[in-house]
Amino acid sequence: MEPRLSAAELDVRHFTHEDLPQIRQMIIDVHAEAQGTDRDDEFKKKFPWFVDHWGGTPAFACVIAYDGDEPVAFAYGAPANPDREWWREHLDPAPKKTRTFAYSELAVRPKWRKKGVAELVTRMLLETRDEDLAVLLVDVEHPRVQGLHESWGFRKVGERRPFPDSPVYAVMLTELPLN
Repeated sequence: MEPRLSAAELDVRHFTHEDLPQIRQMIIDVHAEAQGTDRDDEFKKKFPWFVDHWGGTPAFACVIAYDGDEPVAFAYGAPANPDREWWREHLDPAPKKTRTFAYSELAVRPKWRKKGVAELVTRMLLETRDEDLAVLLVDVEHPRVQGLHESWGFRKVGERRPFPDSPVYAVMLTELPLN
């Protein structure tokens, strides 16, 4: 199937924690295709655990973009636990606003890239949030991805390696709603 010409033509659907059994494998499959050869990286092989971790959160939020019946991209996350907003250690002073949405994952299948799909699913995920801030991590070895997030209003506030076997990530923060 040839991809549609623009993101505006996609059907973006919202999902919650209760929907995880129906969407879990689809998320894993889209992520694997989006990772390409990087999917063999040992840390990235743990992705199903992260889907279960985030999807197990009662306030889990996910959007999936479809071209007809074909899933082409997703974005998901959940509110950060109060008093465990780890990103604050990167700012002095930290913002007075405290409610943060942890934007955990974004993946776009290769043939739908450079069509505005990443921005579409990001905006659709974050537009319904009532938190004050959103935080995400971007692998520092992917400066173009970091630049993309910066173009949407995120800013790098530090770097972090959340797990001993994970890459180093840029910690990126924005106020909600996105501009």
